[in-house]
Formats: sequence, C-alpha cells, structure tokens
Amino acid sequence: MLTSKRLSAIADYVLEGSRLADIGSDHALLPVELVGRGTCPSAIAGEVNDGPLEAARRGIAAAGLASSIEARKGDGLEVLQPGEADTVTIAGMGGALIVSILEAGRLGGKLDGVRQLVLQPNVGEELVRAWLLEHGWHLADESILEEDGKIYEVLHALSSAEARERSEELYGGEPLLPGLTSEEDRRLKLRMGPYLTRRPSEAFARKWSSELRKLRGIALQLERSDTEEAAARKRELAQVIDRIEEVLACTRTDMSSLS
Repeated sequence: MLTSKRLSAIADYVLEGSRLADIGSDHALLPVELVGRGTCPSAIAGEVNDGPLEAARRGIAAAGLASSIEARKGDGLEVLQPGEADTVTIAGMGGALIVSILEAGRLGGKLDGVRQLVLQPNVGEELVRAWLLEHGWHLADESILEEDGKIYEVLHALSSAEARERSEELYGGEPLLPGLTSEEDRRLKLRMGPYLTRRPSEAFARKWSSELRKLRGIALQLERSDTEEAAARKRELAQVIDRIEEVLACTRTDMSSLS
C-alpha cells in the first residue's frame, strides 16, 4: 500500500482497467500499487537512468509482478510503442519538462491510443494546463495536497471527441473575478487552476500566499532598476499580484462560510 499522499492522489485518478505507462517511475511504486490492487492489468515503468531503472526492477520482482510490469530504459515516452498504453502518468518533474515529454511523444506518435494523463508537476503547473488545452485534452479534475511541508498539484486529463468543447466550458463561462476579459480570465485559470480556484482549500491558500511573497520580492528587486523594461515588468507583476490577492480573498470567504 502506498504511504505517500502524493502518489495515492495520482493512483486514485487512474481508471479501472487502464494499461499504464509510468514515466520516470523510480522504484516503480505506482505501477506496483496499481497492478497489485487490480486497477491495471499491466504496466510499463519507464526510466532514463540505470540506477532508478534497476531500483524499479527490484521493486517489481519483490512484489512478484514481473509478469505484469516491465521496466524499460528510455527518455520519456520513447519507452512506448504507439497503442501500447492507454494511460500515462508523469510525476515529480517540472512542468516545462513534463510538457517537453508530452510534446515529443505527441510528435512521435507515442500518445496514439492514450486516453488518460495523470500529471504531477512540481512547478510550472500552468504550462501543463496550457499544453493540455492547446492539444485537445480536457482537464477532467485537479487536486492539491500538502505532504512533508511541500504542496503538490495533480492534474487528470482525458482525450475524447468532446474534449475541446468541455475545455471551452471549463475555461470560459463565469469569470473568476469581475471585470476580467475572457482572455485575462483564461490566463488566471491556467495559472491557478480552474477547479482549485473554486474549491476552498488550506493547501491552495498556503501555496498562493507563498507565491505572493515571491512575486512581491521580485517586484521589490525591480524597484532598483529605472529601465523601461523593469517598469513594464513591475506593472505586469502588480496586476498579477492584485488578481491573486482577490482570488485568495474569495477563497477565504468561501472557507469561512463552511466553518
């Protein structure tokens, strides 16, 4: 049984009967759990480095699942043949790296037949959401959690004939804040999460309070420069800070109404 809240959240999104490819699998904890509990009939654990690859193979052997889980060496989705898996999980990497893996896989046909993505970026979540939106994946759900002093977001995306229509509904509709244009609202939802912004959460509030401190620190550094570029960046940051503060204020109001 998984002891990590982060990995458990990822596992809970994987649909019954999925043929799994776990990219950057490390000790193959996720494939072992999902195959062991019967959620997945088979799985591939992908690793680019020899050390984690051998650790994955040892974990698979120790669980007695070598006939159902294969550990393969390769960069990203190169470990897959098209149509070999219908679910891909990628966890514990930066959002930019996850996007590069997905894009290389898309161009190489490795995502052919994949209907489900469960992604846990350590940073840069908005980059992942933007890639999903651009390439016809519907963000079906997302969650946020705290473990060992760190905050993680988990994104669950599905590919279907209705994906683009559902995405337009998700990122359109009622704006998060009054007065925003549709494009401004979409950017804010991509940054903060279209589901997370509407769900009162202590982890969400802590994450964005921390992000505000970082953004204010950057703005303070820009004060030392008198260039036009610095002034423009400062104005942009001020607007972003104001909007995050407004969303947090709404979130705190929602949370207080639940107490």
